[in-house]
Amino acid sequence: MSDDLRHDSHDQHDEHLARIEQELSPATGATGPGGVGRRAFIGTAAAAAAAVTLASREVAAANAPKNLAASPPTGFSPFAAPGKIVKVTKKDSLKPNGLYPKDDDAKAMLEKALTELTGKSDLPTAIGQFVHKDDIVVVKLNGIAKQNMGTNKELVLPFLEAMIQSGVKPENITVLEQYGDFLAGTRVNAGNVPKGVKVATHNNNNATMDYRLIPGTGTSTKFVRFLTEATAAISFSLIKDHSICGYTGQLKNMTHGCSINPHDFHVHHASPQIAQMYAQDVIKSRVRLCIGDGFKVMYDGGPLWKRPEAVKPHESIYVSTDPVAMDAIGWDIVEKFRSENKLKSLTDAGREPAYIKAAADLGLGIFDRSQIKVREITI
Repeated sequence: MSDDLRHDSHDQHDEHLARIEQELSPATGATGPGGVGRRAFIGTAAAAAAAVTLASREVAAANAPKNLAASPPTGFSPFAAPGKIVKVTKKDSLKPNGLYPKDDDAKAMLEKALTELTGKSDLPTAIGQFVHKDDIVVVKLNGIAKQNMGTNKELVLPFLEAMIQSGVKPENITVLEQYGDFLAGTRVNAGNVPKGVKVATHNNNNATMDYRLIPGTGTSTKFVRFLTEATAAISFSLIKDHSICGYTGQLKNMTHGCSINPHDFHVHHASPQIAQMYAQDVIKSRVRLCIGDGFKVMYDGGPLWKRPEAVKPHESIYVSTDPVAMDAIGWDIVEKFRSENKLKSLTDAGREPAYIKAAADLGLGIFDRSQIKVREITI
C-alpha cells in the first residue's frame, strides 16, 4: 500500500461527515462570505453569469498567479472532441445484487465506448490517444456514496490495465480519492490495481502549491499535489443529484474532489464556484478524458446514500473529452428520472446547477444541447 494512502482517524471521519450533513441540510443557518445562507437561492443562471463577469474583472485587476498549467509530452497532441459523447448501454449488465456491473460487461462497454469515440480498433490504442507513455497520470474516482454507489472497480481496473498496455508506466499512475472511506466505496485498492500503480487519498490537506484566489468567489484554495504533480488527469464520475448544487458529475469531481477546502465553495449552490475552479490552469490543462459511470442514476437525495429508493438502474457508460457536455447531459438524465418519479425539476426545487452553463461561458466545453452530439450504442 502506498505511503500516501492512510485511512482517516475516527475523529477526522466523524468531523468530515458532520460537515457534509450540515451543508446538505435544508436550512442549517450556516452562512458563507458576507453572511449569505448556504441554501439561499441565488444560484440561478443569471446570477452565475453575473459572477462570471465579475470574475473577469477580478482577473484583470489581480496579480496573475503562478502558471501551473501542464503540457503534453513533446510531439503529442491528446485527442479532443468538444461536444461529442459516446453512450454505450447493455441490458442486464448489473450483477444480481443490483449494485455492481458484471466484469466482462463493464470492460466490453468501456472498450466499445472508447474505440467509438476515437475511431481506434482496441482499448489500449484508444486510451493511447489521450495519454502518452511519458505522461504522469492521476485517475480521480468518486466514492462519497460509499460501496452502494461509488465509481465501479469493474470499469476502472480494465482502464488501468489498458493504459499500461498503451505504454504508460505503472509507477507513473496514481488512483486518487479524497478520503479513505470514499476510496473504499469504489472497491479499488492497492491489492487489486496493476502492480506498480499507486493508490492515494489526500484527506483535504496534501498540497504543495501556494494558495490561489479563485476569481468570482472571494475564496482561496490549493489543489492537491497528486493533481499538480501530474501531467494528465482522467475523471471517473457518476450521474447524481446533489442536495447543494443540484447535480454532481465531471466538473465537481475534479474541483471539490481535488482541493483542500471544498466546503468553502458550496455557497450559492456552488455556482459559479465549480466553473471558476475548473477554469484554473491546474485542472483544465490536465483533464484529458471524462468517463461517466452510469450503471445507476441517483436522481434525488445525493450525493450521499440517503435515499436508496431514488437510485435506479441505467446500465450505461458515457465517455467524452468535454466535461461541460457530460454534465449537461447528466443533468438531463437526472431531470428525466425526477419527472418520471413526479419530483420537481432541480430548478423548481431551488437548486439549478447553473455552474454548468457558467463553465461553458468560460470556454470549458459545450452546454447548448443542439451542439452536443451523443452517439448511442447498445451491445
